[in-house]
Amino acid sequence: MRGIEVTAPDGVGEVTVGTDLAALVTTHLDLVDGDVVVVTSKVVSKAEGRTVVTGTGEAGEAAYEEALVAETRRVVARRGRTRIVRNRLGLVMAAAGIDRSNVEVGTIVLLPADPDASARRLRERLRELTGANVGVVVTDTAGRAWRDGQTDIAIGAAGLDPSEEFAGQVDPYGNPLAVTLPAVADEIASAAELAQGKLGGRPVARLRGRPDLVLAPGAHGPGAASLQREEGADLFGFGAREAVVVALSGETDLHPVFGAPAAPEEVADAFARVSPGAVLSPTASGWELRTVAPLPTAALRALCVAHGWSATAGDADSVTVAHVSPLRT
Repeated sequence: MRGIEVTAPDGVGEVTVGTDLAALVTTHLDLVDGDVVVVTSKVVSKAEGRTVVTGTGEAGEAAYEEALVAETRRVVARRGRTRIVRNRLGLVMAAAGIDRSNVEVGTIVLLPADPDASARRLRERLRELTGANVGVVVTDTAGRAWRDGQTDIAIGAAGLDPSEEFAGQVDPYGNPLAVTLPAVADEIASAAELAQGKLGGRPVARLRGRPDLVLAPGAHGPGAASLQREEGADLFGFGAREAVVVALSGETDLHPVFGAPAAPEEVADAFARVSPGAVLSPTASGWELRTVAPLPTAALRALCVAHGWSATAGDADSVTVAHVSPLRT
């Protein structure tokens, strides 16, 4: 039988710039080898001085907008005032992870500058204070595609592998496992949040019962950043509307977001669906596209950009002839 225990103490109090988080944790929790300490990114940010006084009213909104732009690498989707962005850490989050809750009015909290580094420092300091070899997870709240509600995820980790690799193993029925990769650090973050709650003032927690996950002293692991997919590796690099706009605009500098160039058969199928009878044929210099009916230049460009290809069009009166080829990454 296996079990875990999650403890989130009351009475932690307010965290300010310069607060020794490790001392705060050890004041409220006893630690032993194999424990995992979980802290919210908000208290890490507060301790590291990542709060910004914006003020209120129009000036406050302008300061918030300035911070959002600075924390944003690119916009993934926008719906009214809501912006889902890929932030400077590579995390895809609403408002770049900037938070206005559980903080004084007229103040915002930015994510830690380097959450994995924060986790490593906290782990080392905890070992210095207690002698215990523990793992550390820094958490934040995020939404999920296709699901209502939010859950906590790991944005920083030290002293544990953020995921468990089962690919290549065999299940009890003899089936080979191909892509089984539990995101252990995210699961720890969610379990801790159940005990912490959103309004209880419990920003730290201890998970006990999985010492097998904790690495040896000095081995910090690859960090939570290893759970983030690189640009182009995710099948949903843009929101539905934004993908259409980017493709139609022909912004080929953003083509990596759509992933590696698609195989010719995928490109041929896409053109045939948009323009029935379209044929993509290999030539000595690349690929040639011929359509039965004229294909608008915008449609040609959009289909190519969306598949990581480029096009040089030569329109005829009744058909479209274009030379297309994969964009080089």
